[in-house]
Amino acid sequence: MDIFTLKDVKKTFKNGETEEEILKGINLTLKQGEITALVGASGSGKSTLLTIAAGLQPASAGQVVFDGQNLTAMTSEQIRNIRASSFGFIFQFAHLVPFLTVEEQLSFMLKTSETSLKKHEQSNEIDRILKLVEMDHRRHAYPPSLSGGEKQRVALARAIIHKPQVLFADEPTASLDSKRSRDVMTLLRELTRTLNITTLMVTHDEEMLSYADHIVKMNDGLVG
Repeated sequence: MDIFTLKDVKKTFKNGETEEEILKGINLTLKQGEITALVGASGSGKSTLLTIAAGLQPASAGQVVFDGQNLTAMTSEQIRNIRASSFGFIFQFAHLVPFLTVEEQLSFMLKTSETSLKKHEQSNEIDRILKLVEMDHRRHAYPPSLSGGEKQRVALARAIIHKPQVLFADEPTASLDSKRSRDVMTLLRELTRTLNITTLMVTHDEEMLSYADHIVKMNDGLVG
């Protein structure tokens, strides 16, 4: 099922007296339960496309349609509400709050996402997700005591705890060694399929492409 569509998306930036076109008309459709990987040289527009799709910056032209809703026609507040309730994010670095335990990281995310889950339901969901990412044994640990792979597992758990429909992953394995990268990508693929999430991932690591269902190559602001 198609749940996310980008239609002729363009992005320009002012560079002194001239305008620089970063995205030159991107058309892309994402499906539920699948990982789409964006690849390309540095400066090809991958991260710009990801942030526009995620509602973190506006497109200069075109449409971003999520679940039948045109994000490009929405107010900033409406987009923030969709990000909080329907989108999850995982980046190159885990960006965990250093003074919160693993369990508290997830609890804090549930609060900020304005979930409708009752308190006991939140606790049950945290238990379920921690077991899903195999971090239940580290639930009371603080980030400084976690390995790089463990931090990314917690970051992934935090990204899916509020049951998002779309997960955006920007270089999620770039800070990890090969084994931990494979572990994280195996988990990401399993969660994408099990939870029927739509995942859009940016990566430079060609080895990680084997975990994707679709590979979209970007070059000079275009997809090929």
